[in-house]
Amino acid sequence: MGIDGPPPAGTRGRVRVRAVYPGSFDPFTPGHLDVVGRARALFDEVVVLVAVNGSKHPGVDEEQRAAAVRTSLPAAWTSVTVAAWRGLTAEYCLRHGAGVIVRGVRNTTDLQVECRLAAMNQSLGVPTVFLSAQPELAAMSSTAVRTRGKSLPRSG
Repeated sequence: MGIDGPPPAGTRGRVRVRAVYPGSFDPFTPGHLDVVGRARALFDEVVVLVAVNGSKHPGVDEEQRAAAVRTSLPAAWTSVTVAAWRGLTAEYCLRHGAGVIVRGVRNTTDLQVECRLAAMNQSLGVPTVFLSAQPELAAMSSTAVRTRGKSLPRSG
């Protein structure tokens, strides 16, 4: 798709699409990494948007979570950037020229919640694309990773 090099033949004049993948990413999981990897294959640029969600209370602020996401991304993924944001995702998209929101869904419960958010974002002018979780990653959530991490004995 021309993400890491010149555009393929026959795509000259094509509109480049910047996608935004928002989330609290507390922490950034292998499932999140998989969604970013698949999104970068679909879109020219992907912004991982570390967002503030008033209903969640992460252990660290959004700038620290953004730094952790950056260190999790392969260096070769030059079409992926990370940004911290306080506000509506659709507002970020409109201000920064992003044409689509990407959301990962693990199950039907996620899909129901995400469809409501997608309808709101669509009404604000930004469509949403859903990427279903890989089966081996579908049971993993940030909450489960956090809980498992707290319950593991520390060595050293």
